[in-house]
Amino acid sequence: MDVTVDFSGRAVLVTGGTKGIGYVIAESFLAAGAGVVVCGRNEPEVLPAAGGRTARFIPADIRDAAAAAELVERAAGHLGRLDVLVNNAGGSPSADAATVSPRFVERIIDLNLLAPFYVAQPANKVMQGQETGGSIINIGSVSAVDPQPGTAAYSAAKAGLLVLTKALALEWSPKVRVNHITTGLIRTEAAASVYGEDGGAAVAGLIPMGRMAVPADVANTCLYLASDLASYVTGADIAVHGGGEVPARYVLTRP
Repeated sequence: MDVTVDFSGRAVLVTGGTKGIGYVIAESFLAAGAGVVVCGRNEPEVLPAAGGRTARFIPADIRDAAAAAELVERAAGHLGRLDVLVNNAGGSPSADAATVSPRFVERIIDLNLLAPFYVAQPANKVMQGQETGGSIINIGSVSAVDPQPGTAAYSAAKAGLLVLTKALALEWSPKVRVNHITTGLIRTEAAASVYGEDGGAAVAGLIPMGRMAVPADVANTCLYLASDLASYVTGADIAVHGGGEVPARYVLTRP
């Protein structure tokens, strides 16, 4: 049985791969032997690097369909092919649904739902033309199924991304596998202040696994989904949230 998590000779594109979770995802694929391209609107001072390789940066605002198509074309041209796309770019500040502007809502939907499609469409075209096809991984959020206050537009976009994943898996199989990762609370430097002065220690107590996720937890799941180990997995949603959160009624009634 030919099963491998060795990505030598494979080509990977990670959107939003210049910081946070995306940076670690890019590093993990580099460490596994892949060639990696990352994108963002601004080039970072330090690019992901591992295994003696450094990711290549291509500037792109993937909320624009033409820019997304050009990104895929340049990435495939640089790497010689495209085996894996990780749609990682996304996010949103908290916003009150009662007062948020239509422009804000549009931008959040653009980034978290439309942009992944804009990149996936040309990536699929490249992958369909390869004998080995390819793998597309969409990074979602638990907000898609369990929204929190201040996340109305973001939650709606992420819910759409989850369903989009399943729809694309139906249409693009068997050559291209399309899967989704539902992420929960993830400890990153940028998010540290959100989880309180204790760095998230109290929040971790609400998670069955007893800790918040770290970016490597998401990266490892990407490696699995993109590998031969997942050759029959498409249209799937893998929850990387440590079991979710203990229901409030149990927290309130703890002795």
